[in-house]
Parts: sequence; C-alpha cells; structure tokens
Amino acid sequence: MPTLEEVSDYSVVDWSLVPEHCRDGLRRYLEHGKVPGHFLTALLRNDLRETCARADHVNLQRLGDYVKFLYNFAPRDSWGSPENFDAWVARGGLGQAEAA
Repeated sequence: MPTLEEVSDYSVVDWSLVPEHCRDGLRRYLEHGKVPGHFLTALLRNDLRETCARADHVNLQRLGDYVKFLYNFAPRDSWGSPENFDAWVARGGLGQAEAA
C-alpha cells in the first residue's frame, strides 16, 4: 500500500504542519481510509462549525496549518466535502484510490 510520500507531487510531505498528536490519525485516514476522531472528521468533511467545536486549544490555533497541509499534500478527492470523505473511507484510502 503506498504512503502519502510515495504519491505526493512533492519530494517531502511537511508533516510539521499537523500537530503531533493528530499526525497518526490523519496518516491512517489518508493512507488506509480509517475514520479519524471527531475533530479530523469534521475538518476533512469541511464542516467549519463542528471543526471549531471539536478542536482542542492546539488544533484551534493551527487550523491554517491544516488547510496548508491538505491543500499542498493530501489527494484532492480525500477531503473538502462529506461526499469526498465518505468515498475515501469506503475505498480504503490511498492504496485503493491508486487502483481505482
């Protein structure tokens, strides 16, 4: 199964944009389609109200960094709407997205 680094248009994926305590959840979602916690789910579904309601103090301050990360490094069809989120989970993330 490919990693985000293997399919990215960039030679290095800047994981420092994602707070350390959320990196594993976001990586599992992107690479394997595993549903992350409530905060990341709201963020990936583009639900700003729920994202802010679910964010801890670190994530609330780093919302701009998440947007930079998703825009620059995450596959376009893995985030941005509830439909994209649900489809990404259903197909199992990157490995299945590449095969589709």
